[in-house]
Amino acid sequence: MTKWVRFRAGGAIGFGTIAHSDITVHDGDMFGANKPTGQTLQLGDVELLAPCAPGKIIGLWNNFRALAAKLNQSIPPEPLYFLKATTSVAAHGTVVSRPVSYDGKVVYEGELGIVIGKRASNISEADAASHIFGYTCVNDITAADILNRDPSFPQWARAKSFDGFGPFGPAIATGLDPQTLSIRTILNGAERQNYPVADMIFAPHKLVSLLSHDMTLEPGDLICCGTSVGVGVMKEASNSVTIAIEGIGELHNEFHQAVKG
Repeated sequence: MTKWVRFRAGGAIGFGTIAHSDITVHDGDMFGANKPTGQTLQLGDVELLAPCAPGKIIGLWNNFRALAAKLNQSIPPEPLYFLKATTSVAAHGTVVSRPVSYDGKVVYEGELGIVIGKRASNISEADAASHIFGYTCVNDITAADILNRDPSFPQWARAKSFDGFGPFGPAIATGLDPQTLSIRTILNGAERQNYPVADMIFAPHKLVSLLSHDMTLEPGDLICCGTSVGVGVMKEASNSVTIAIEGIGELHNEFHQAVKG
């Protein structure tokens, strides 16, 4: 298994593999030809960025059996999804502030993220693995009160796309089996979510295949696989949220109720 990160050091953006706190700097294209430069950096000496810059972010709704049962939702025959603005992306460690234009409930959603590594269009489920670069941790932050505020038009994109509402990282892990993973969400020190990827209605390979029949997936695109039971509101003035997936890492962010001044 390899973990890939993207960082800023000395005013320049770079990428490489990380083991413990050592970053082996690479040159080239993370999703294409690349090789180590011979340079090693310490994690504490760089600014960690989101591990890639997605061209699009796709988010799933109703993709876990346990949550569907709790909400009394039927199992969908095809993926139900929305698009999330790329300007919502935030890195590990970023402080996310309440949007000026919104004063309602804000919820966390711990999720597995799929990062595409090779262009995918109309691919089979059997071919999906070769188009997936790796997996990451996602917090699909949502302005919950906006979703159904207008009964004539569910506002998925708006509710999900405020600046900072798309933290993911800190790394992209390659060479692991996503079906063995579990996603944990810890809010202010208390575990709120702990659910297995194996409960997914549309498993990662199936999901990538089906989505590729709707739209071309490009290297760096991020698919947020949906969440399960345990989603909740971030109520404190300052909230600490960690999305932890063994084998990938821990994504940590803070959400502050005070709007940016």
